[in-house]
Amino acid sequence: ERFAVVGHDRGGRVAHRMALDHPERVAKLAVLDIVPTYKLFTNVTKEFATAYFHWFFLIQPAPLPETLLAGSAEAFLRGWAFRDLVPGVISEDAFSEYLRCFRDPATLHSMCEDYRAGASIDLEHDKADLDRKIDCPLLALWAGKGAMQRLYDVSDTWKERAANVAGKALPGSHWLPEQLPNEVLGELLPFLA
Repeated sequence: ERFAVVGHDRGGRVAHRMALDHPERVAKLAVLDIVPTYKLFTNVTKEFATAYFHWFFLIQPAPLPETLLAGSAEAFLRGWAFRDLVPGVISEDAFSEYLRCFRDPATLHSMCEDYRAGASIDLEHDKADLDRKIDCPLLALWAGKGAMQRLYDVSDTWKERAANVAGKALPGSHWLPEQLPNEVLGELLPFLA
């Protein structure tokens, strides 16, 4: 009937919408290394567009991004998705599984469709809800060495969208659950208790 939700990156964006769309269900919300999508798309700067170039690439009409990615899956993953990751955090076996999935045309299309939705219908929903705040407690954790830290006051940004916000930067890059699992868990457990 009621539950807590924790989401990292795209999962955090889904969790944010879930807390707005189903406030009677979401008891607590934790988001990792994001600020609200609406804030990002309506305050585009050169720094944001450079750090998040993939958002603007992946929303292009099909099949352009899917076609370009299909021919360079490994280079794209190593050079973009995992570029900030400390070596050894994602094992070669785990990377191979990411690569296997990324090479699947249906996966690429679904991934691009998620980004396309973020730049279209999700923005419409977020705009319609600008006068509403998330009611449940919200924990925001973000990468102290990441783009959100450089570009935004993450805590203050979430306070614009939620009534009860706690959070802090952790000393890692975007891949907090993989890079700093104990630190992430150390923040989540007391929040979720």
